[in-house]
Amino acid sequence: MRSIKLSHVSLAALLAMASVTATQAQQAGDTIVAIGAARISPNISLGALNSVGPAAGAFNTYTPGASASAGYAETVSFSVLQMFTNNVAVEFSLGVPPTINLDVRLPNVSSAALSRAATADVLTPTAVAKYLFNSPSDKWRPYVGLGLTYASFDKVTADKSNATVNALAGTSTSLSSSWAPVYSAGIIYNITERLSINALVAYIPLKTDVSFVGSSTTTTGSMELNPTDYVVRIGYKF
Repeated sequence: MRSIKLSHVSLAALLAMASVTATQAQQAGDTIVAIGAARISPNISLGALNSVGPAAGAFNTYTPGASASAGYAETVSFSVLQMFTNNVAVEFSLGVPPTINLDVRLPNVSSAALSRAATADVLTPTAVAKYLFNSPSDKWRPYVGLGLTYASFDKVTADKSNATVNALAGTSTSLSSSWAPVYSAGIIYNITERLSINALVAYIPLKTDVSFVGSSTTTTGSMELNPTDYVVRIGYKF
């Protein structure tokens, strides 16, 4: 009788293991919709600025050595992951446009620190091809990705209450839209067959042309934003 009980226990264990391994997440044909939070950390580099117009001589005197910086911004992030094989997928993502606050420093001006000299909302719809390691039955699935984004800027405004900023860009401020590659790596944890958590980090070498129009001069240059994005989303498989 004892041997029969042991065989029943063994059979039950085998059936339990079979049910676990039968759980398949992120397999060919699956679509995973996710929502979460993103933190964007820009690493800004401002190129040389050049001014033209009646007051260009003065502006070209105090803009050399100008630099810019911006703190991190947080936003809500959405994505759709489409599996084409058990390991290859494409993810489309979009976030609520976060507002970037741009600080500027002009070493040749007494008021060198211009806090929040300009603000802009950034829209970066992104498509990334991903390779998922491990198999659909695994709880943990690390991955690497390579993709493309098109960054555009909306509601670009200068701080007209600051006399220096108003002279430099009191009429208008603009940042050009541009394409940029996206390099990412992350990991998916499968809570159940349908529910998962996706954590990733992405780097975007992003460059834009800047234009500041004042009352008597126009100043142009280039700026690299080069943000690193940290994203966590919870996904549901359909």
